Amino acid sequence: MTAPLLDIRGLTKAYPGVIANDDVSFALRPGEVHALLGENGAGKSTLVKMIYGLVKPDSGAMVLNNAPYTPAEPRAARQSGVAMVFQHFSLFEALSVAENIALGMEHPPKPRDLSARIREVSHAYGLPLDPESLVGDLSAGERQRVEIIRCLLQDPQLLIMDEPTSVLTPQEVEILFHTLRKLSAEGTAILYISHKLEEIRALCDAATILRLGKVVGECTPADVSAAEMAEMMVGKSLAVPARDATEPGDTLLAVENLSLPAVSAFGTSLKEITLQLRAGEVLGIGGVAGNGQDELLAVLSGERRTPPGTVRFQGRDVGPEGPNARRAGGLLSAPEERLGHAAAPDMSLTENAVLTGQSRKGLAKGGFIGWSRARSFADDIIAQFDVRTPGNATAARALSGGNLQKFVIGREILQDPVVLVVNQPTWGVDASAAADIRQALLNLAQNGAGVIVISQDLDELLEISDRFCALNEGRLSEPRPARGLSMEEIGLMLGGAHGMAEAHLEELHPGASA
Repeated sequence: MTAPLLDIRGLTKAYPGVIANDDVSFALRPGEVHALLGENGAGKSTLVKMIYGLVKPDSGAMVLNNAPYTPAEPRAARQSGVAMVFQHFSLFEALSVAENIALGMEHPPKPRDLSARIREVSHAYGLPLDPESLVGDLSAGERQRVEIIRCLLQDPQLLIMDEPTSVLTPQEVEILFHTLRKLSAEGTAILYISHKLEEIRALCDAATILRLGKVVGECTPADVSAAEMAEMMVGKSLAVPARDATEPGDTLLAVENLSLPAVSAFGTSLKEITLQLRAGEVLGIGGVAGNGQDELLAVLSGERRTPPGTVRFQGRDVGPEGPNARRAGGLLSAPEERLGHAAAPDMSLTENAVLTGQSRKGLAKGGFIGWSRARSFADDIIAQFDVRTPGNATAARALSGGNLQKFVIGREILQDPVVLVVNQPTWGVDASAAADIRQALLNLAQNGAGVIVISQDLDELLEISDRFCALNEGRLSEPRPARGLSMEEIGLMLGGAHGMAEAHLEELHPGASA
């Protein structure tokens, strides 16, 4: 067996009130694709931040290439051969691919030489890029290519990837995996973080499982099931989300032939959007990031007004109404961006509960907030959705991404919506919490609410949706029964030019696109 490239020995990192990493040890070998698994708050982010020089450990040691490794900052990590592709892209939309990559380099070459190098490396690894393209014009998958190529130009020995497939179509995932396998064959070690356990089984050679900051197990992913890995992560068996079969009721929400121009140069125009949502129904809307998801949610939530007659809620034209009026009537929403859109970062959880719940939960009267009721509402959310936090006075920004997501979704569900529209409800959430959120959405529908789930997680949509449609370049496909749809069909619907996917589907299954 080859000697470890990176040896983690007893790393510990504590913050006030919590030990993020507790005596963590594991080894990563050259050419190995190693998964780092754990539920939200298990300590994965803190661990990779220490490896990448963003956080200094309290105790323990790291050994890289048989030498002590103590990066004081990311620049030192990169100089040592460690690169990282973050879950959230750090790109400037108004700059070109080459200009963005140059900004991430310590000593960028001349623009002409850099462009040539980008073309060479991107094609060699199956991720072709045009260096002159504006990032704002790229799809989410192409933007991820920019981040990856920026790392590969540094010739890393270790590549850390955080949730790399959350914005990709199934076809793009296969391309990415081909690239990672090529890097692995060349000797690059890959530390891979993902909540998609079937991907872990398909790609990774080994896995280390964290729970509450400690290493609780190791496994070879190909030799165990996704359910077994999930149980190792959370320490218990996971229930599969389910509900009783019922016939949908009356139409609760209808959008008719809605077209709206983009609000920014890099936004997406909505084109002839038509949909109907009935009581007791879950409508799944799939789409690769940047195809109009945020714009559609803004239209449904009331953040963006619409022409008369294009959006009707319970038979009433709500196009001119803003979010507060729609919320009061029972049309609630939860946007994709947790911090800054769904929650105010520096406000406490109690204050964030008031922001959207004051009307339906009676948290304000005569212009004054009832803080006792507000704290009680926040506590209910924390308890029922297992939000890991010291208490309701904690600032939203202090929560991990997954725990804040649980709080945001729980805040809306506990207001008993008539219609709930959610974008990426389980994004960055561990398997156990994701199952709980999906079950809560199904329970809403079981009790007669209408639910629209906008998601890039296709397994999620197929698991909970009654009907499925694809959002592509601002157009919404005709809804189809979710049961029986294949990943190939969905991938074509998401990734092809609008209309082209329908033609492919007709070839695969005559009559399917009718």
